Amino acid sequence: MPSNLPNNDFAAVAIGRNEGQRLHKCLESLFRHFSLVVYVDSGSSDGSVEFARAAGAHVVALDLQVPFTAARARNAGLAVARQQCSSLQWVQFVDGDCELCDDWMPAARQAIEANPQVAVLCGRRRERHPDRSAYNQLCDIEWDTPVGMAAACGGDALMRASALAEVGGYKDSLIAGEEPELCFRLRKQGWQVLRLDADMTLHDADMTKFSQWWKRTQRAGHAFAEHAFLHGGEPERMGVRETGSGVLWSGVAAASVLVPPLLPLTATAAGATAFRIYRRQRLRGLPPRHAWLYAGSCLLGKLPQTLGAAQFVWRRLRGQASTLIEYK
Repeated sequence: MPSNLPNNDFAAVAIGRNEGQRLHKCLESLFRHFSLVVYVDSGSSDGSVEFARAAGAHVVALDLQVPFTAARARNAGLAVARQQCSSLQWVQFVDGDCELCDDWMPAARQAIEANPQVAVLCGRRRERHPDRSAYNQLCDIEWDTPVGMAAACGGDALMRASALAEVGGYKDSLIAGEEPELCFRLRKQGWQVLRLDADMTLHDADMTKFSQWWKRTQRAGHAFAEHAFLHGGEPERMGVRETGSGVLWSGVAAASVLVPPLLPLTATAAGATAFRIYRRQRLRGLPPRHAWLYAGSCLLGKLPQTLGAAQFVWRRLRGQASTLIEYK
């Protein structure tokens, strides 16, 4: 593929709701690299729709009578991008609270040339204000995944339009974890997911409360359980280990409360596990304070993850659709 790909082969899709100035920065950064930008709004009341239209974006205002999911929003944006550009080859998906880094697209174009089997390109998503709260710092640590061939991407990623069409795009009904599920289906068809050693986006989590972290982690547990339901029977056993780990540790914690003599043994096991996680993070280069923060969050997070998994199972048994677990 030539390095001088025309701009109309690429498009950007941003999704959001009431992002305010964060959306302004997001769209401004996209228009520096894309002539076709689609913004998908999910009921904003802060003038986001009007701003996006004035900025030159194609705006999709989702019908709120249909349950919202980020997956549905991205599919809607992709559909408009295809309508506007018959030669569409690649789509950059970005959340409305993110800003695309200026050096990302040159690095991505080089990777496209060198990797014809890649369907998904992602880079480093960084928190804009990691020091404002421990929860923002945890997000920044979470975003720093290994470079190279990967199993999945996050919400920000550059994706091959033909590969998305081949697998039917995102699964609309997923309230969380839609990107790993999509990447699983793409990899099953022989496509690859590549994470580059390049800054891709700046993200503004704006998490300042423990309750926000709890709900976000609960949402992850819901996603793990749904992944296990959808693809747990495959050789990769998607979501099974994560769901099982949460249930196991939550069960051990509950047993220790009911049977106090078990508490010292549970505390010892938890401490040993936390230390192993801490050492792994130190080897990755995290400073001690951040490594301990991450280790503690991994253990404490088993409880809300299990609640999220239980919520998925309960709704599944009752034949009810899952509803969003929002943290901000």
